[in-house]
Amino acid sequence: MPFVRALGAVHFLVTAYIFLATAYTTCSLFGRLPRAFLSRLHDRGTVADSQPSPGLYLDAGHYHGEPRGAFTDQYPTLNHPRTNTSLDAQGPATSLDLSEELFLSKAFAQSMRPSKIIPYFYRATADLEKDDITIATLVTSNRFGVFKKLVEDYQGPISVAIHIKDTAEEVEALLDRLHELYTSVPAMSAYVDIHLMIDHFDRQFNTWRNVARLFARTDYVMMLDVDFALCTDFRSSVRRSRPIMDKLESGDAAFVLPAFEYVKQRDGIEQANLPRSKKALVSLVKQGVIDVFHRSWAPGHNSTDYPRFYSSRPGEVYKVTQYQSAYEPYVIFKKEGPPWCDERFVGYGGNKAACLFEMYLSGISFYVLSDHFLIHQSHPYEEEARKSERKYNKKIYSDFKEEACLRYTSVNPTVTRILTKDVGI
Repeated sequence: MPFVRALGAVHFLVTAYIFLATAYTTCSLFGRLPRAFLSRLHDRGTVADSQPSPGLYLDAGHYHGEPRGAFTDQYPTLNHPRTNTSLDAQGPATSLDLSEELFLSKAFAQSMRPSKIIPYFYRATADLEKDDITIATLVTSNRFGVFKKLVEDYQGPISVAIHIKDTAEEVEALLDRLHELYTSVPAMSAYVDIHLMIDHFDRQFNTWRNVARLFARTDYVMMLDVDFALCTDFRSSVRRSRPIMDKLESGDAAFVLPAFEYVKQRDGIEQANLPRSKKALVSLVKQGVIDVFHRSWAPGHNSTDYPRFYSSRPGEVYKVTQYQSAYEPYVIFKKEGPPWCDERFVGYGGNKAACLFEMYLSGISFYVLSDHFLIHQSHPYEEEARKSERKYNKKIYSDFKEEACLRYTSVNPTVTRILTKDVGI
């Protein structure tokens, strides 16, 4: 009798073990399958849905088993999926759903706040080629006229940040004018993406530049102030040149269009009279009608080496060899990779120079396109604002140069010289 009881107990334990093992295997197998199926169904839905969900849907494949680009080519082991147990237990994460407002608040965290950014308030309808050059610019309400002319002349992609003062009256009035402008020129709706900046802060130039660049939809951008006239077809010339396009693609080159202005402001108002060839430009320079842009502030553009520009052969592209920290040319460069403009600069003075100086420190070389040029469209300046804002930004720029140089000492061997000569460390 005791033997029978013992045998019964063993039978019960074996039966219970088989039941529990079967239940565990079943749950493990069929528990993972629905998760994987639902995950794939969700992923397919996000791709197939014709109407995008609000906010930004960021692909996390870059850091969950699918890293891409030159960095992972250099370090092949990063191409292998991670084996973090906590991730594997739940299936690897494939996306991160962020609200647009949260994303933009981080993207422009250094700018003055509160500020409302509305990307693609108007979105261009033309099909854009990825290797095209988008003009990234900024416009205030008093510059709509020259902006319209820029659009008509360029006939190509433009990404523009437009500032509106955050009052009901200002917003309503400007949106009416903007709609009238956007519908008045066919090229406007075809090629121009408009992004709104609504806040109480005037002249956040670097923030506006970053907005325009971030939302450009081509691989290359030209950082340009809206009050410059395009006198030559640099876009076609650059895109036809394989050596230039290869340098742009490498991400370590920026191409300068030399800037000029009329000596007498009244002579530079009518665009129909602007020179359209280098020969005509040089003739007007020799006559004393046109001169280097902002001749009175030599560090701003002298690194372009204007004597060499005048004497260069057709088609020549030459390297900037005497870079100064105040250099602020208008350049074409790769959208992704170069540093962004420092958003601490508000108002006149040092803002654009800071953008380009950090590009230079990061290892980007500057080259001058000797067949092409820009001419400033004359307009009155806000002299009182310029005087006070330049004084404020001079201090910021001094701190910025020191910080930037210290950041890039391990990247660019020329930084040591700059630290000693320009910054004084």
